[in-house]
Amino acid sequence: MRQWLRLQPSFLIESDLPASEVILRVRKALQQPDLRPFAETASMCIDYKIAAADQRFWSPHLSVQVTDTESGSQLHCRYAPRPEIWTMFMAIYFVVAILVAGAAVYGYVQWWMGDRPWALLMIPTGLLLILGLHIASQIGQSLSADQMELLKERLDQTLERAL
Repeated sequence: MRQWLRLQPSFLIESDLPASEVILRVRKALQQPDLRPFAETASMCIDYKIAAADQRFWSPHLSVQVTDTESGSQLHCRYAPRPEIWTMFMAIYFVVAILVAGAAVYGYVQWWMGDRPWALLMIPTGLLLILGLHIASQIGQSLSADQMELLKERLDQTLERAL
Protein backbone atom coordinates (compact mmCIF):
# COMPACT_ATOMS: atom_id res chain seq x y z
CA MET A 1 0.00 0.00 0.00
CA ARG A 2 2.81 2.41 0.86
CA GLN A 3 4.34 1.93 -2.60
CA TRP A 4 0.97 2.82 -4.14
CA LEU A 5 0.98 6.15 -2.33
CA ARG A 6 4.39 7.21 -3.64
CA LEU A 7 4.29 9.89 -6.30
CA GLN A 8 8.01 9.81 -7.09
CA PRO A 9 9.78 6.47 -6.51
CA SER A 10 13.35 6.82 -5.25
CA PHE A 11 16.38 4.77 -4.23
CA LEU A 12 19.84 5.34 -2.73
CA ILE A 13 23.32 4.29 -3.88
CA GLU A 14 26.32 4.50 -1.55
CA SER A 15 29.91 5.19 -2.62
CA ASP A 16 33.20 5.21 -0.73
CA LEU A 17 34.40 8.19 -2.79
CA PRO A 18 33.69 11.82 -1.83
CA ALA A 19 30.85 13.48 -3.71
CA SER A 20 33.15 15.80 -5.64
CA GLU A 21 35.14 12.82 -6.97
CA VAL A 22 31.96 10.92 -7.87
CA ILE A 23 30.56 13.83 -9.85
CA LEU A 24 33.89 14.37 -11.69
CA ARG A 25 34.05 10.71 -12.68
CA VAL A 26 30.40 10.66 -13.70
CA ARG A 27 30.88 13.74 -15.89
CA LYS A 28 33.82 12.04 -17.59
CA ALA A 29 31.82 8.85 -18.15
CA LEU A 30 28.92 10.86 -19.59
CA GLN A 31 31.19 12.24 -22.31
CA GLN A 32 31.06 8.87 -24.06
CA PRO A 33 28.86 9.00 -27.18
CA ASP A 34 26.40 6.31 -26.08
CA LEU A 35 25.51 8.17 -22.86
CA ARG A 36 26.02 11.85 -23.78
CA PRO A 37 22.58 12.48 -25.38
CA PHE A 38 20.68 11.06 -22.41
CA ALA A 39 22.11 12.88 -19.39
CA GLU A 40 22.93 16.37 -18.16
CA THR A 41 24.90 17.47 -15.12
CA ALA A 42 24.83 20.67 -13.12
CA SER A 43 26.69 21.14 -9.86
CA MET A 44 26.05 17.97 -7.82
CA CYS A 45 23.03 16.86 -9.88
CA ILE A 46 22.66 14.45 -12.76
CA ASP A 47 19.48 14.19 -14.85
CA TYR A 48 18.81 11.23 -17.11
CA LYS A 49 16.14 11.68 -19.73
CA ILE A 50 14.37 9.74 -22.44
CA ALA A 51 15.23 10.63 -26.03
CA ALA A 52 12.78 13.14 -27.51
CA ALA A 53 11.69 10.70 -30.22
CA ASP A 54 10.74 8.10 -27.58
CA GLN A 55 8.98 10.44 -25.14
CA ARG A 56 5.36 9.83 -24.26
CA PHE A 57 3.07 11.92 -22.07
CA TRP A 58 4.05 9.86 -19.02
CA SER A 59 7.78 9.59 -19.80
CA PRO A 60 9.86 9.98 -16.64
CA HIS A 61 13.27 11.40 -15.98
CA LEU A 62 15.72 10.24 -13.34
CA SER A 63 17.20 12.91 -11.10
CA VAL A 64 20.33 12.06 -9.09
CA GLN A 65 21.62 14.25 -6.23
CA VAL A 66 25.15 13.48 -5.03
CA THR A 67 25.89 14.39 -1.39
CA ASP A 68 28.75 13.79 1.00
CA THR A 69 28.35 11.38 3.91
CA GLU A 70 30.66 10.40 6.75
CA SER A 71 31.84 7.32 4.88
CA GLY A 72 31.99 8.75 1.34
CA SER A 73 28.97 9.87 -0.64
CA GLN A 74 25.40 9.01 -1.38
CA LEU A 75 23.47 9.22 -4.63
CA HIS A 76 19.81 9.97 -4.01
CA CYS A 77 17.98 8.90 -7.18
CA ARG A 78 14.37 9.85 -7.86
CA TYR A 79 12.08 9.10 -10.78
CA ALA A 80 9.72 11.91 -11.63
CA PRO A 81 7.53 13.01 -14.50
CA ARG A 82 8.97 15.57 -16.84
CA PRO A 83 8.93 18.99 -15.13
CA GLU A 84 6.09 20.37 -17.25
CA ILE A 85 3.87 17.36 -16.43
CA TRP A 86 4.75 17.51 -12.71
CA THR A 87 4.00 21.25 -12.62
CA MET A 88 0.63 20.69 -14.30
CA PHE A 89 -0.33 17.98 -11.78
CA MET A 90 0.77 20.05 -8.80
CA ALA A 91 -1.12 23.09 -10.11
CA ILE A 92 -4.30 21.02 -10.46
CA TYR A 93 -3.82 19.55 -6.96
CA PHE A 94 -3.33 23.06 -5.55
CA VAL A 95 -6.36 24.58 -7.31
CA VAL A 96 -8.62 21.71 -6.24
CA ALA A 97 -7.35 21.92 -2.64
CA ILE A 98 -8.05 25.68 -2.56
CA LEU A 99 -11.54 25.12 -4.00
CA VAL A 100 -12.25 22.41 -1.40
CA ALA A 101 -11.11 24.73 1.41
CA GLY A 102 -13.25 27.54 -0.02
CA ALA A 103 -16.26 25.22 -0.31
CA ALA A 104 -15.77 24.15 3.32
CA VAL A 105 -15.74 27.76 4.51
CA TYR A 106 -18.71 28.75 2.33
CA GLY A 107 -20.65 25.64 3.36
CA TYR A 108 -19.98 26.36 7.03
CA VAL A 109 -21.22 29.94 6.60
CA GLN A 110 -24.35 28.66 4.84
CA TRP A 111 -24.99 26.20 7.67
CA TRP A 112 -24.32 28.85 10.35
CA MET A 113 -26.79 31.23 8.70
CA GLY A 114 -29.46 28.54 8.62
CA ASP A 115 -29.34 28.03 4.84
CA ARG A 116 -28.97 24.69 3.12
CA PRO A 117 -25.14 24.10 2.97
CA TRP A 118 -24.99 22.97 -0.66
CA ALA A 119 -21.34 24.12 -0.95
CA LEU A 120 -20.32 21.20 1.28
CA LEU A 121 -21.13 18.90 -1.67
CA MET A 122 -18.04 20.29 -3.39
CA ILE A 123 -15.77 18.75 -0.73
CA PRO A 124 -16.27 15.08 -1.70
CA THR A 125 -16.27 16.09 -5.36
CA GLY A 126 -12.88 17.77 -4.94
CA LEU A 127 -11.51 14.85 -2.94
CA LEU A 128 -12.65 12.45 -5.65
CA LEU A 129 -10.91 14.62 -8.24
CA ILE A 130 -7.68 14.52 -6.21
CA LEU A 131 -8.01 10.74 -5.88
CA GLY A 132 -8.56 10.53 -9.65
CA LEU A 133 -5.40 12.56 -10.30
CA HIS A 134 -3.45 10.28 -7.97
CA ILE A 135 -4.77 7.16 -9.71
CA ALA A 136 -3.89 8.72 -13.09
CA SER A 137 -0.33 9.33 -11.87
CA GLN A 138 -0.05 5.71 -10.71
CA ILE A 139 -1.30 4.49 -14.09
CA GLY A 140 1.26 6.76 -15.75
CA GLN A 141 4.02 5.25 -13.63
CA SER A 142 2.98 1.75 -14.61
CA LEU A 143 2.80 2.74 -18.30
CA SER A 144 6.33 4.14 -18.11
CA ALA A 145 7.89 1.24 -16.17
CA ASP A 146 9.90 0.22 -19.23
CA GLN A 147 11.38 3.71 -19.53
CA MET A 148 12.13 3.81 -15.79
CA GLU A 149 14.09 0.59 -16.23
CA LEU A 150 15.95 2.10 -19.21
CA LEU A 151 16.92 5.16 -17.15
CA LYS A 152 18.15 2.88 -14.33
CA GLU A 153 20.23 0.89 -16.85
CA ARG A 154 21.82 4.12 -18.12
CA LEU A 155 22.65 5.16 -14.56
CA ASP A 156 24.15 1.72 -13.89
CA GLN A 157 26.25 1.96 -17.09
CA THR A 158 27.48 5.40 -16.07
CA LEU A 159 28.43 4.27 -12.57
CA GLU A 160 30.10 1.12 -13.92
CA ARG A 161 32.34 3.27 -16.12
CA ALA A 162 32.87 6.02 -13.54
CA LEU A 163 33.43 4.07 -10.36
